[in-house]
Amino acid sequence: MTIDLHADPITLTAALVDIPSVSRDEAAITDAVERALLEQTTGFEILRHGNVVLARTHRGLPTRVILAGHLDTVPIADNVPGRFAVGPTGEQVFYGCGSVDMKSGDAVFLHLAATVADPVHDLTLIFYDGEEIAAEFNGLGHIERDLPDWLSGDLAVLGEPSGGWIEAGCQGTLRVRLSASGVRAHSARAWLGDNAIHRLAPVLQRLADYRAREVDIDGCVYREGLSAVRVTGGVAGNVVPDAAELDVNFRFAPDRTVDQAVEHVREVFAGLELSFEVTDSAPGALPGLTAPAAKDLIASVQRHGGGGVRAKYGWTDVSRFAARGIPAVNFGPGDPNLAHKRDEHVPVDQITAVTAMLRSYLSGTSD
Repeated sequence: MTIDLHADPITLTAALVDIPSVSRDEAAITDAVERALLEQTTGFEILRHGNVVLARTHRGLPTRVILAGHLDTVPIADNVPGRFAVGPTGEQVFYGCGSVDMKSGDAVFLHLAATVADPVHDLTLIFYDGEEIAAEFNGLGHIERDLPDWLSGDLAVLGEPSGGWIEAGCQGTLRVRLSASGVRAHSARAWLGDNAIHRLAPVLQRLADYRAREVDIDGCVYREGLSAVRVTGGVAGNVVPDAAELDVNFRFAPDRTVDQAVEHVREVFAGLELSFEVTDSAPGALPGLTAPAAKDLIASVQRHGGGGVRAKYGWTDVSRFAARGIPAVNFGPGDPNLAHKRDEHVPVDQITAVTAMLRSYLSGTSD
């Protein structure tokens, strides 16, 4: 399939949505993006690495901006091909799988790569696979491992949906499994056993009593959260269970390291006779809004009436750049609350607005 990078980004969004690209099946859309960049842009070094397409300029400019977006989507839910319609509040919208997360952001980046003739920053574009599934499949992680020089820059912009706001940094995430042991018995003679599920009661009480911390970093307020997300236990309807597990997810502000987050969760459950296992973790990302390149982006968004700056709730790949000392933000069209939904849709005027803001920033203009 051929996509036209010079077309209106709204039209380009529709074209990308109509190329199915569920995680682990991104070859077709990667082929289309690679071919379009090769045939419709100038001044870029272009490289294919698996199902990742990379492109960068070498103009010798004093700063480099990275534009990165994933090409994969969650499974299709009868929402490909996409369609234009009037949205719930009367605005013109485009419905389709990935329209929010994040093919509209990809369309903006691709269109600008082909149409910004004289950028004031050197540009690196990264379109990657495997973001919606396990980290081992994440194409950006593969680039970090195999081609790390492609991740060098002064600012990284991830096209994750943000409703036209700059969502700075991201929360870290930690998952912990708390396991309780007991003694199995017939439920008719429960006093002969020790109910492992009951042993989880103090954990649930501490979670119910937990008060989340709020942290202001660079004017962005991050609110933490500690939640039970999974519970297992039980043998049969007439058996006192001898084992039970509770998974807890801690979303923490980026001023904590993973080790500090682990220590905090240990303190919350201190004194309980339970085993404690860390099953997954990822660091957060500080907003880095004091960096010159980030300040210029904020100014461009504000000039064009954008939504301003706020904290990113959740984890995104900005964390990979922050770990390398590169300020990184999430900035793209679409409401993140609509991502992955059957009725996923993006207001078309947000695609236009984000394009204009980024064009002004990359061109160094004040129009």
